Amino acid sequence: MKFVFVGDGACGKTTFMIVASTGEFPREYIPTVFENYSSNHILDGVMFHLGLWDTAGQEDYDRLRPLSYPQTDMFCICYSIGSPAMFDSVAKKWSPEVDYHNGEVGAAKVLLGFQKDLRHDPSLIASLKRQGRKPVTKAEGEKLAKQIGAVAFLECSALTRDGVGEIFPTLLGMVLEANPGLKSKYSIHQKQQRSIRRIFAKP
Repeated sequence: MKFVFVGDGACGKTTFMIVASTGEFPREYIPTVFENYSSNHILDGVMFHLGLWDTAGQEDYDRLRPLSYPQTDMFCICYSIGSPAMFDSVAKKWSPEVDYHNGEVGAAKVLLGFQKDLRHDPSLIASLKRQGRKPVTKAEGEKLAKQIGAVAFLECSALTRDGVGEIFPTLLGMVLEANPGLKSKYSIHQKQQRSIRRIFAKP
């Protein structure tokens, strides 16, 4: 299954994917061009392989980024809870971009709020207050998700792991609900693979 993540640079996409797929928190920020990660999840006894596509959020890649959109099962539109500007970009840039290219793909989209720990960070709160702003609230995220037609809204913190473990089981369940035949397809394939292994394992 293919999950494509879009959002402003440094909103937490890459860190989330690294933590979700490896369990390790990266201590350095490395700007993404295009990276792929993977994560395996078992649901009702069936193993699903999730391909995670990390895209660059910078304007320099606006023309290249859509090349990763075909055959997507779900678009994950992301923002940092600690950045009202990134939150604003969801409605101004990312949701319209996904909608424009999603005509032929027909994939669902979800809204993900990353860096949840920043919501209660004293120095960030003070910095934003001087600008007349504040960290994005959960209610604001829920409202925006409805506004852009997202099928779900979830928050997490890769730093504290809060909510990380809930993301993919939730998204996987939604993809399978929208595509009932996928589960049977994966199940049949895995049974065939087990049969082949048993045949070749015989002395």
